[in-house]
Amino acid sequence: MNKINSRSLHRDLGYFYLGLIITFAFSGILMNHRDNWHPEKFTIEAKEIQVDLPKNEKDIDDAFAENLTKELIIKDKIKRHNIRKGKFKMQFENTEVEIDLETGKGEIVSFIKTPIVSQTMFLHKNTSNWWIYFSDIFGISLLFIAITGAMMIKHGRHTFKRRGWKLTLLGFLFPILFLMFS
Repeated sequence: MNKINSRSLHRDLGYFYLGLIITFAFSGILMNHRDNWHPEKFTIEAKEIQVDLPKNEKDIDDAFAENLTKELIIKDKIKRHNIRKGKFKMQFENTEVEIDLETGKGEIVSFIKTPIVSQTMFLHKNTSNWWIYFSDIFGISLLFIAITGAMMIKHGRHTFKRRGWKLTLLGFLFPILFLMFS
């Protein structure tokens, strides 16, 4: 590919993917901190509850979860329930229930999804086939943009040969160090 075509393709792919790059960067930053706060949703009500749970964890099944949903008057579509770390958890579209297995004390938290933020974060979690293929094409395009961008400056002190390769190596060093020490 000659210089004019690769520059034009670099520029046009950059323009085409600019919105997606901004969206992924924004939602990626939010997802990095989702254990500290929940940017995807915000609580509108939290209510303490006391529930009589079966003594045997095996009795906490789908039927129990359905009956408890009715008993707690939760009018929301159940997504899943599980037992983890001494807690019985039920997740709904807009509600979460968490109950301590030993004490039966728990909480019902109702929330609504944060507009725009929840949709952008969904992009990171979406696994539909067409989105996976689009993301693969996006990844390949980012590789092309990065490589052609590094090679664009041909003369002077700031070329890839003189300076760029050192910065590129430094850029590779950070994820390698992270993987080594995590």
